[in-house]
Amino acid sequence: MKIIATRVFLLPIKNRVPLKFGPETVTEVTCARVNVDVTNTASRRATGWGETPLSVQWVWPSGIPYVARLERLLEFVRRIAQELPSCGLEGHPLEIGRDFQEAVLPKMLAAFNAEHPESEPMPWLAALVCYSAFDLAAHDAFGWLVGRPWFETLGRKDLKRDLAGLIEDIPQFRGKYPTDFLADPARDQMPAWHLVGGLDPLEPADCIGPLPSDGYPVLLRDWIAADGLKCLKIKLRGTDADWDYQRLVDVGQIARETGVDSLTADFNCTVRDPAYVNQILDRLEAEHPEIHGMILYVEQPFPYELERERIDVRSVASRKPLFLDESAHDWRHVRLGRELGWTGVALKTCKTLSGALLSACWAQAHDMSLMVQDLTNPMLAQISHVGLAAHVPTIMGVETNSMQFYPEASAPEAAVHPGIFRRRNGRVYLWTISGPGLGYRLSEIRRQLPSSWVEFGS
Repeated sequence: MKIIATRVFLLPIKNRVPLKFGPETVTEVTCARVNVDVTNTASRRATGWGETPLSVQWVWPSGIPYVARLERLLEFVRRIAQELPSCGLEGHPLEIGRDFQEAVLPKMLAAFNAEHPESEPMPWLAALVCYSAFDLAAHDAFGWLVGRPWFETLGRKDLKRDLAGLIEDIPQFRGKYPTDFLADPARDQMPAWHLVGGLDPLEPADCIGPLPSDGYPVLLRDWIAADGLKCLKIKLRGTDADWDYQRLVDVGQIARETGVDSLTADFNCTVRDPAYVNQILDRLEAEHPEIHGMILYVEQPFPYELERERIDVRSVASRKPLFLDESAHDWRHVRLGRELGWTGVALKTCKTLSGALLSACWAQAHDMSLMVQDLTNPMLAQISHVGLAAHVPTIMGVETNSMQFYPEASAPEAAVHPGIFRRRNGRVYLWTISGPGLGYRLSEIRRQLPSSWVEFGS
């Protein structure tokens, strides 16, 4: 397969409530929805679709104004759209995705940053997110080209290279393919993790200013009751130990009162010293052992550039499983993380489906646990996101929170896939995903797209 044309559409979305994580607050997001036209050696053609929220604050935490960072991301998306039909890469989408990230994308990012010497360089994570929609679209297109779902195209029949050729030549990967590491059978329902953002009100007294009156919950207890939630992910500051500790206690007490089973703590890359996390966990164990026992794992407390910030995290991992998220750019970063003491990997389709699959294979071959985490994915991005989670053995379910922050944005997609966009009994239900490619059932989704923003190829 080779990509012969690309198109990009921009879908702006406003949050119904702000999302606070780390030092930044999200009130809006622009989603890049792309399609790619592909052909093969038999001159068959197909089209595939992919979508990713360009979550500026997550991919590029910085003091640079939001609009300036967004404009840089949009320009980089345009350049990827231009590059893909002309870069000469051919093969399975996993091979194209791997080779593009190894050989093409780093050069593009270096050249792009060199054009802006007066400004802070755009990070590699931002480049991955910009490319991820195209990578998803390539997997979708290949499924349509061969008439099968994407997860059925990841074995010996379709790939020229085994995992030894795609990752590294070690005994665990010789003669092995991603299908050897995917969940079998795939799950058609999963526990859903709800995000408790840093600004989310827990009690009526926490509410500041006008609240949305759109029929959706606002307070945590109301969300738990409405969706039957059993799993809560708690966003922390990482710079204020007293606030972080009290937030864990406050959310934990609500969890105990409402029948929630599991918690996780997400420090969003703001911690510099493992002692910060250790002291919070130890105090929680001493003063609130039941809440401490509910914490299933801790997510990415430390700066995500592992090669630059080589922090030994074994002391944290000895207390609770410790998962890479922003740091898990690819399998090499997962390997480095394991050397530093991390025990698990949080996969995200926004860092490319190809990269997530290869990281999942490497992690499982080296006894690391997996989760699939959300980027507050709406619309098509949510479908591919939960689709990945259905096919990898996660520690527990999938994080999914777009229904908290912009539920109406996905109304056309939810009409076809209601179980994916509304949590019931604390779970999401995936049986509506079907057909070739990523299983969007796009012809049934009544969404009016804006005019094409950019188009390249033939």
